[in-house]
Amino acid sequence: MKNEHAWMKEGFSFLQWVVFLLANALSLPVVIGQLYHLSAAEVAGLMQRTFFVIGLTSFLQGWLGHRYPLADGPAGIWLGMFTVMGTMAGAGEAVLSETLRVLEGAMILAGVIIIVISAFRLLPKILFLFTPLVTGSFLMLLSLQLSGVFFQGMFGIGQGRDALEGKLLLVSVAVFVLVWVLSVWGKGWMKNYAVLIGIAAGWAGFAGLGYDAAPVSFSSFVTLPSVFAWGTPVFDPNMILTVLVIVLLLLSNLIASVSAMEQVLSGKNRLESGVLSRSGTVNGVATLASSLFSTVGMVPLTVSAGFVSMTGEKRRRPYLAACIGVVAISCIPPIISFFAQLPGPVAYAVLLASFGQMFGIGLKGVLKEALDSRRFQILGITMSAGVGMMFLPAEVFQNFPPVIQSLMSNGLLVGMLICLVLEQCWRPRGEESFKKVSNHA
Repeated sequence: MKNEHAWMKEGFSFLQWVVFLLANALSLPVVIGQLYHLSAAEVAGLMQRTFFVIGLTSFLQGWLGHRYPLADGPAGIWLGMFTVMGTMAGAGEAVLSETLRVLEGAMILAGVIIIVISAFRLLPKILFLFTPLVTGSFLMLLSLQLSGVFFQGMFGIGQGRDALEGKLLLVSVAVFVLVWVLSVWGKGWMKNYAVLIGIAAGWAGFAGLGYDAAPVSFSSFVTLPSVFAWGTPVFDPNMILTVLVIVLLLLSNLIASVSAMEQVLSGKNRLESGVLSRSGTVNGVATLASSLFSTVGMVPLTVSAGFVSMTGEKRRRPYLAACIGVVAISCIPPIISFFAQLPGPVAYAVLLASFGQMFGIGLKGVLKEALDSRRFQILGITMSAGVGMMFLPAEVFQNFPPVIQSLMSNGLLVGMLICLVLEQCWRPRGEESFKKVSNHA
């Protein structure tokens, strides 16, 4: 009986981790597929590669990296970059294909930089650049830039329709509200599986409305993921500055995730330099793997700490077994074909609900330090310039050199650079508090 109970416990823990690993990436391939006009077969291929990389890199982190039950998943920073560049590229298939190859090259460059920084233990020496004001501003700008794209996708705009359909709108909004409510007020497993519940409910709703996506055909029951499915990587010099900013933000995210898990597992607030070095190196390898298998870059997910805290499952063995299970699932086309039929508006609604909290998290980060007159003005200039640039059509910069076009057409990057420069060059000096400034207004 004891052995039977132990096996049941192991099996349940394994299943929990498999569902958790899949749930955090299920909607992403559908969103990327619609942004870049991928066919149903290409979306299925992207989903296969995404699951494969998630299982592989999560296993490597748990085995050789941080060595915690801390799952990898698509990085919001990389998803934002894919979304922004896909939107900027326009509707031409040739241009969109070239953009994907440029992003492959960008991930290779980012992976190499992360490995070098981590291997030489340079991480603590560069993180001073990313103050709460800088990281908070980035999250707020990213949420604003993505919101328009996600809303259009959620309402089905640009997917063969230009006007809203009442039934589609009702289901999409219901999914958004459901995921948001469960994320904020849900208890226990409902909170941790809010995304999966939202996907299931939305999918059922669309099925009830007669939505019927054609299943993807497959020739065998076991296939391996393709390498460089988007084509040979393109290394664009105009992306170097963007990649550097992404790398630093990824490393900041990495430290936050590992620290949160360390707190859950041991109650410690300090991380050993060896843990950071190992996890950073493996994250660099994960970024290279994301390019190799043509998917969105990965990062350890902070939400894993909440999942472990809720379930109380702190052992590595079920987690590592689940990672291998996800890799195995990714090689079975019938399963991937089923998941690839997820309705696009449902995927967008789920992502919008998840990213909706990003603005609040960013604002909370900014307010970690007193909002004195200096920081208040830097925040105002950053948000005004970043959001303002988002409303300018890319064509206005067509007479400028390519590197300037790449920079100025990206409001997120413009805002980030302004914030970084002002935060480092405008040093605090006898600052007045924001309260005093308000009193003079």
